[in-house]
Amino acid sequence: MQINVTTRHGHLNEATQEKFVTKAEKLLRLFDRLSAIEVVVDLKDANKPRVDVNVSAEHKHDFVSHDQGDNLIAVFDSALHKMEQQLRRYKDKVQTRNRDASVKRIEDDTAAGETAEAVADDSFDDSDD
Repeated sequence: MQINVTTRHGHLNEATQEKFVTKAEKLLRLFDRLSAIEVVVDLKDANKPRVDVNVSAEHKHDFVSHDQGDNLIAVFDSALHKMEQQLRRYKDKVQTRNRDASVKRIEDDTAAGETAEAVADDSFDDSDD
């Protein structure tokens, strides 16, 4: 797992880069199947820096979040929070799909059986009239 912090149109000091790496590592607690995290800080407009967070997960899933604002640390925290939300939603989706697969099959089989019985009952009722 690699974490890269890159800067466009400027330079970040080592302390800020280390802070970004430390905070980005926390994404692994949410979803352990991440293969790479890239943080891109664009300082083209020094008053409104932009932060992009790109995360690659296994099976070629890529997640992207970005934010722009006045305070660099606040912008990074906001972009990271957006990434956390995406990863939580994806993980929940994967877990729900895997967890409910057998239950869904049983419900589908039961529903199909009930539908066939209902059709048979309807056709039987029509013959009584």
